[in-house]
Amino acid sequence: MGWPAERVPFIGLTGGMGAGKSTALVVAGELGAATLSTDEVVHELLATEELRDLLVERLGRDVAPQGSVDRGAVAARVFERPEDRDWLEGVLWPRVGRKLAEWRTWVEATDCPPSTAVVEVPLLFEAGMEDFFDFTIAVVAEESLRDQRAGRRGHQAVAERDVRQLTQEEKSQRATFTIRNDGTPDELKAELSRILATIGDNQPD
Repeated sequence: MGWPAERVPFIGLTGGMGAGKSTALVVAGELGAATLSTDEVVHELLATEELRDLLVERLGRDVAPQGSVDRGAVAARVFERPEDRDWLEGVLWPRVGRKLAEWRTWVEATDCPPSTAVVEVPLLFEAGMEDFFDFTIAVVAEESLRDQRAGRRGHQAVAERDVRQLTQEEKSQRATFTIRNDGTPDELKAELSRILATIGDNQPD
């Protein structure tokens, strides 16, 4: 049985660094899904005066030297101080959740709603946001391949950046679906297409 016309399946897409979740989000858009990245939402939030002022009050003026938030300076500060990292997550995640709810309402209110709506959330399970979605997809890949991809983007080793994340195995176990992204772009697209078709044919509980 299909979904009601006003109800668009809401899918959370996650995965570790270098697994290919951002690529999968682009592919989902090519397959007709409405897409959104929570990284972009966070960037928009950090550009607001409200968040800038909160960050300066907590972390000091060095995180906004020219009146705008320096995301690199914020990341460096909270990486070194777990209590500041926890504070920042407590500030950001509820606001991200509200933005996602607004976006979902907008998607479902459009004249021609998409077959699915896919949101990339790197820390989906870590943030306790799984109940926000009808389905979740974890993108996983071999560790050596993840390191290669991260290196090409100028990031340090995946293992060092993953300390705050669940393991790939844990993400896979908790997700509704898992995609292995060790192969070609066409293989990724075929697997994602299959999963989105399966979701589109099923009602939520």
